[in-house]
Amino acid sequence: MFRRSRRSVFLAAATAAAIALTAACSAGGSSTSGGGSGNVTLTFLTFETPNLNAAFWDAAIARTSAKVPGVTIKKVVSPTTDRATYAKQLLASGQLPDLMIGVSPADFVKAGALAPFPAEQLAGFLDPMAGAVNGKSYQLPWATQAVPLVYYNKDDFAKAGIASAPTTWSEFMDACAKLKAAGLTPIEIGGGGTDTWADQYPLVAAVSTDLYPAAPTFLADLASGKASFTDPRFVAAAQKVATLASEGYLDKAGLSRSYANTEQAFRDHKAAMYPMGSWFPASADTNPPSFPLGVFTWPTDSGKTVLPVFTGGGMTVSSKAPNTSLAQKWALAFSTDKDNLDAQVKADGLFMAVKDYTPPSTLGANYLASYDVYQKAVAAKQTVDSFGSEQGTGALPTGVTGDMQKAIVDLVNGGKSAAQFAQVLQESYKKNTSGG
Repeated sequence: MFRRSRRSVFLAAATAAAIALTAACSAGGSSTSGGGSGNVTLTFLTFETPNLNAAFWDAAIARTSAKVPGVTIKKVVSPTTDRATYAKQLLASGQLPDLMIGVSPADFVKAGALAPFPAEQLAGFLDPMAGAVNGKSYQLPWATQAVPLVYYNKDDFAKAGIASAPTTWSEFMDACAKLKAAGLTPIEIGGGGTDTWADQYPLVAAVSTDLYPAAPTFLADLASGKASFTDPRFVAAAQKVATLASEGYLDKAGLSRSYANTEQAFRDHKAAMYPMGSWFPASADTNPPSFPLGVFTWPTDSGKTVLPVFTGGGMTVSSKAPNTSLAQKWALAFSTDKDNLDAQVKADGLFMAVKDYTPPSTLGANYLASYDVYQKAVAAKQTVDSFGSEQGTGALPTGVTGDMQKAIVDLVNGGKSAAQFAQVLQESYKKNTSGG
């Protein structure tokens, strides 16, 4: 789960985690690989989720180190899935790991903290410059995710008399009304504890599908001052989320749930639909819910398919690593090893963006259904960037996404209008880009 936008973590918790880094590197939350006789020791920032647990990372590290002699890896586990904020704390304390995965590079490039990958190491990827900053790639673009798709309980749809997945916004609202009338909460959301990122997917979907087809350069224009979050089209997308909430179509209780508990709530029939990234099928195939699962793209006003996607999420290398060349060699080996790629696909539902890669033949039905939606959208040129997940030049500062996830709570609970929500983001953007 590289999840591109699970940002907010309390400053005190991150600071405490940074102080505890040295202890963590030798405690149960870390591991070493390379036989202890390597010529260089590299620290590697990972994260753990229900899909990507400690055993998963240990196995991947061991496989890679066996291919790259001379490297010993010390695993550092982020205390939250918000790796970017945690990594910034480590950077500020002079402890930035030599290798990181799933951390947006833009802010670290500005600080001169990352080493660019040479062109020859990028040749094996489908989109070599995905997430590039000023024409250079600082993160291996090894995988794509759809963020989000809408997963739904087919039994609930049948109970509510919904014959097929909605494609237009009016059909979607009608489906929500039918589900509510049948005594079913239409849409599950999350966002509790440190998992504030889990509340954002209805907004991400609405902005990506409504604004980006008409304004694909919105973030670049935002950076140059030509655009603003107060753009009526952005406000209209936010209003869709506010309307879903005011109509009682969102499970507001989910705002206090962790990501894991949000997923479980959907399994427990707390809501009929679950907007979530394409990593969810990995869990659904491993531990199938008690109901048949369907998937569709977030509906648009016109009914045209628009699928938000993100490509990147791979390895970065610190410019201060003890041996950047060897660190990049290890990062490339990690990102192209067939067993590692297969394990990521199986564990986290990634669509690997590595040339000539063939997924395992044993993938589950839910992964294949999501992958089919993705492939059709790519073939029809119906993909757009996933709002908030962008990396590289023009990417939203981490502080903005953190503020956004906090403000979504007010948007959902009625504490802020869509226009006020947009103004919060504009002020946050100004603060985080100008230091004001």
